[in-house]
Amino acid sequence: MKKISYLLVTIFFCLPSVAFAAGTIDGGTKQAVNWSAIGMFIGFVSLTLAITYWASKRTVSAADFYSAGGGISAGQNGLAIAGDYMSAASFLGISGLVYTSGYDGLIYSVGWLVGWPVVTFLIAEQLRNLGKFTFADVASFRLGQTRIRILAACGSLVTVAFYLIAQMVGAGKLIQLLFGLDYWIAVILVGGLMMIYVTFGGMKATTWVQIIKAVLLLFGATFMAGAVLYKFGFSPEALFAKATEVHPKKLAIMEPGSLISNPLSAISLGLALMFGTAGLPHILMRFFTVKDAQAARKSVFYATGFIGYFYILTFIIGFGAITLVSTDLAFLDAGILEKTKSGIAAIKGGSNMAAIHLADAVGGNLFLGFISAVAFATILAVVSGLALAGASSISHDIYAMVIKGGHANEQDEVRVSKIATLFLGILAIVLGIIFENQNVAFMVGLAFAIAASCNFPVLVMSIFWKNLTTRGALIGGLLGLISAVVGVILSPAVWEVTLGFAKGSAPIKLDNPALFSMAIAFVSIWLISVLDRSARAGTDRDGFDAQFVRSQTGIGAASATSH
Repeated sequence: MKKISYLLVTIFFCLPSVAFAAGTIDGGTKQAVNWSAIGMFIGFVSLTLAITYWASKRTVSAADFYSAGGGISAGQNGLAIAGDYMSAASFLGISGLVYTSGYDGLIYSVGWLVGWPVVTFLIAEQLRNLGKFTFADVASFRLGQTRIRILAACGSLVTVAFYLIAQMVGAGKLIQLLFGLDYWIAVILVGGLMMIYVTFGGMKATTWVQIIKAVLLLFGATFMAGAVLYKFGFSPEALFAKATEVHPKKLAIMEPGSLISNPLSAISLGLALMFGTAGLPHILMRFFTVKDAQAARKSVFYATGFIGYFYILTFIIGFGAITLVSTDLAFLDAGILEKTKSGIAAIKGGSNMAAIHLADAVGGNLFLGFISAVAFATILAVVSGLALAGASSISHDIYAMVIKGGHANEQDEVRVSKIATLFLGILAIVLGIIFENQNVAFMVGLAFAIAASCNFPVLVMSIFWKNLTTRGALIGGLLGLISAVVGVILSPAVWEVTLGFAKGSAPIKLDNPALFSMAIAFVSIWLISVLDRSARAGTDRDGFDAQFVRSQTGIGAASATSH
């Protein structure tokens, strides 16, 4: 009964805030109340809180909390992974990039999508066969537990922290625009709901929130793309012809090169997006929720299909916005239009609102309300997964395995994880409010760069390279982590844009350092491991054969419901 009271109190406090919701996207100022958006918003929150209550009754052990007891099917997990991965940045950001740059706007979606074959063929099955709750279980399987788990926890927490900040700031701005809430109220609302989902429901609740969000987002994007094609007789050729006619860049929007012209920058960004996916802790955790390695591989197969389909839709949505939004004065700022003479530049709320305006253009106020609620659901699903991954690193890797030496009581471990979730939630809210007016786009890039430069090299080499040693993994991983952070701080995106130094003064000219930080990590891990002649190094190398057999066959792997 106490948990039900918590949920009802939360809904009660949510409702007054939502009552101030806005109906149109107009620079964040409060507009006429959009009751359809409010109704769908309340409906989604109520449904997910009910699921959280249901999940809380079935979350008893640490395995239930961290991995849903391994009872999630491959199809469900595939949808959940897609829900975890299709963030608001994917939905609104990629559509906005296509809206402004055309074909070149797909560079991020292609980079993110190409990362999934890496996960499928390199680590999905091995993770499930070797791991328990977090990817640190795999990285430390034959290496020194304490040092490797601390390194993995550091890499995970830094990745999660920057990802969380970016999501919270994006959530605040998005909800501020969509519903007219004050920024700080929007951030607290998202952070509070995130803490409830993870604290009470654990992985079960988080999984079902992600599944529901994925279904809603795929349905909404499909309807929007279908409505756009319907207006052009289901002829993509007619759509593209109209887009090139009305866009200021004309035929140039069908050519690559307008977003990133420097080859090194393109390669570095591509590496971060491709290999960063295989190092994101909240994505890797999902492979421990299925019963075996085969289901883990199928999960990635399903997720890749859902995500690839979704990114195709964002392409159509972006071009649809060019043709239907940039030519409609209802969605344009008259002042900016008069100055620039460009409907692309004059869009209300900026290019990230292209998909939102398109929803209004093709489906009216009701569909706008639905897409607004879906956008909110998208943010909640992503931050819940991030919070659970961060809390797991603290409770399982640091508390249970390092501090307690693997002998922690399950109830104590789960309690620490819930406390860590509350801490991460409060931290995310505070940082989200502090960074309200900062350029936080670099934080997502930093998260992927760190995952690709610290987590991924240590993980993949621990699985496949016999001569890896604890010393090599520790020093190489730390160098990758440090070089990624320093590389981003000294890049133009942070040094000049965020810190305000003179244009052209950035010590490093690449916005994303993955090309060099990944190289530093891999070379350091290899060199130090080869030179390592310590007694621990011999133990590390001798343990590879047993690890390899288990990673390939699953013999001795943790069962589905009991770890």
